[in-house]
Amino acid sequence: MKVSPWSGPYGAKACGLPEPYRAAVYYAPGHNDPLWQRGCAWLGQNPEAGAVIPQPDIAGIAEATSDPRRYGFHATLKPPMQLRNGFAAFLADVETLALRLQPFLMPKLRVADDFGFLALLPAQNSAALNDAAALSVTELDDHRLPEDAAMQAKRATGRNAAQLRYLQLFGYPFVLDEWRFHMTLSNTGRAEKLLAPAQDFFSDTLEAPRMFESLAVCVEPVKGADFRLVRRVPLTAAQ
Repeated sequence: MKVSPWSGPYGAKACGLPEPYRAAVYYAPGHNDPLWQRGCAWLGQNPEAGAVIPQPDIAGIAEATSDPRRYGFHATLKPPMQLRNGFAAFLADVETLALRLQPFLMPKLRVADDFGFLALLPAQNSAALNDAAALSVTELDDHRLPEDAAMQAKRATGRNAAQLRYLQLFGYPFVLDEWRFHMTLSNTGRAEKLLAPAQDFFSDTLEAPRMFESLAVCVEPVKGADFRLVRRVPLTAAQ
């Protein structure tokens, strides 16, 4: 079996890799954080190792997690996009952005039904988290290659005025003040049956304090492939 050069911990050296179909910036818990290990197990995929892993023994979980499994356990900061200037230039600007951001304490998370899908949501608002997401959108948007008219029209369906403006400006409706932190745990329509099992599965990982201390650079190597976490870029702004 041919192994993708994007597979394995952190992938290969960035400039030696083929250009990915899309790239994104996500929040992901540290790879030694029990929440990362538990979240990857829930979805059945570790995007940092490029490995399929066993899911918990819960009826129907494999089918109910097929959509978020492809993207890996994460919260979106800068949504997936095709790159105008290549991956090396994109990564360099993510590293520049990380120089402007200080590590900060994450709000506690809770398992909840989020409009029909299951997700980890923050228990309270976090200005630092909102700022990290907003800067990821605005500071990296020069790298975004606009989507075709058909995809833009699809994204525009049912959106309010602010969302339509953000779609025009940044290629995605749910950014800036329309953004909400969430770590998706199920397909749409599966939250009710999985809510109690998920609360039990994640219960011993959500109370511990954790820091937001890096930007996770993730790629879709070829169209339709599972996303891979290829670089964790530490936040290094002076205190």
